[in-house]
Amino acid sequence: MKFILVLFFIVFTTLFTTAQNEKLNIVVIGAHPDDADLKAGGTAIKFVGLGHNVLFVSLTNGDAGHYKTGGGALAKIRIAEAKEAGKRFGVTYKVLDNHDGELMPDLHVRLQLIRLIREWNADVVIGPRPNDYHPDHRNASILVQDAAYMVIVPNVAPDTPPLKKNPVFLYAEDRFQKPYPFRPDIAVDISDVVDQKVYAVAAHKSQFFEWLPWVDGSLDSVPPTEEGKLEWLKNLRVHQVKPSVKQSLIKWYGEEKGNKAEVAEAFEICEYGKQPNKEDIYRLFPMLKE
Repeated sequence: MKFILVLFFIVFTTLFTTAQNEKLNIVVIGAHPDDADLKAGGTAIKFVGLGHNVLFVSLTNGDAGHYKTGGGALAKIRIAEAKEAGKRFGVTYKVLDNHDGELMPDLHVRLQLIRLIREWNADVVIGPRPNDYHPDHRNASILVQDAAYMVIVPNVAPDTPPLKKNPVFLYAEDRFQKPYPFRPDIAVDISDVVDQKVYAVAAHKSQFFEWLPWVDGSLDSVPPTEEGKLEWLKNLRVHQVKPSVKQSLIKWYGEEKGNKAEVAEAFEICEYGKQPNKEDIYRLFPMLKE
């Protein structure tokens, strides 16, 4: 009897330790290099800090987004910047060789995405909603939606083994109101890592300090020093927590911690893929229990 109890204790302890040490695999998908960074960069830092694996995917190589440089020369710059950003975030960064401004939700790109999600053995996949001003963003969302079920279908992309479980698919927060506004089902407090996020995002120099300021007509306002650029970028890209996101923070962190959060990233549960319950969300977002 004593032997059986000891054996039971060993087995239980092993299983519990394995569960505690389970590594989560997170995939964040954007249309361009820097999209994943902006939408879920702070959350990615949190995952990596807890020992989990994060993959950022850009479905295009960013070869159109500049006012002076373009084509292959720009793609090389954007890929190098994404690689540097990946180092700063602590994530793996994959840039696919599809043309910027020409992304279509076709079978070729869908199969690329299905294979990546399978190879990463994803537990969570985060992408954009299908409502956006940019056609690449809209089509990126359609591609993620179209892959959501197919990742478990063996005869689709049969060269890459299908997932045994369907991941949870999430939409990242956006500002668009039609046909319906973003719903913050999950919110992550990133107040303590926001400076690291800004530093990592700043690796995309050609995007944030050249192209986007040129589009906005504010190129002359970009500070000349690295320190000045970081502060400028933070003021431009870090926003106050919206009331709906604040309520989500309170739901997951409790009243005290939720109200203290100054910066957050929020996510909406997609109707495709696994539908998580409260326990699933706490398991898949362990930083919510900190």
